[in-house]
Amino acid sequence: QVQVAESGGGLVQAGDSLTLTCAVSGWSFNSYDMGWFRRAPGKEREFVAYITYTGDSADYADSVKGRFTISRDNAKNTLYLQMNSLKFEDTAVYYCAVRRGSSRYRDEDFGPWGQGTQVTVSS
Repeated sequence: QVQVAESGGGLVQAGDSLTLTCAVSGWSFNSYDMGWFRRAPGKEREFVAYITYTGDSADYADSVKGRFTISRDNAKNTLYLQMNSLKFEDTAVYYCAVRRGSSRYRDEDFGPWGQGTQVTVSS
């Protein structure tokens, strides 16, 4: 059974950096593409970043492009999200998930979902 566990969130100030970690178990981690999503208060869950199973290609939402970097360590079954120059609007619960469907961007094509990790950016 696949399990994901996000960590690394916290309360930071605008302009700060934070690195999120996603530990994956029960799955051939190095065989599947992965993604980060987030859900801001009162909003739907949205795509943040995507990385191929080899780690050689990534894609980002326009809102985070140039500030966030997704990476993975297949030897450690771990996914990362380096977040720099954080903004108030980055405040959300962040989730990682395995891509199971055809889309890189729709959360319906990813899963399972963990509890997420809360990122709060004060302005």
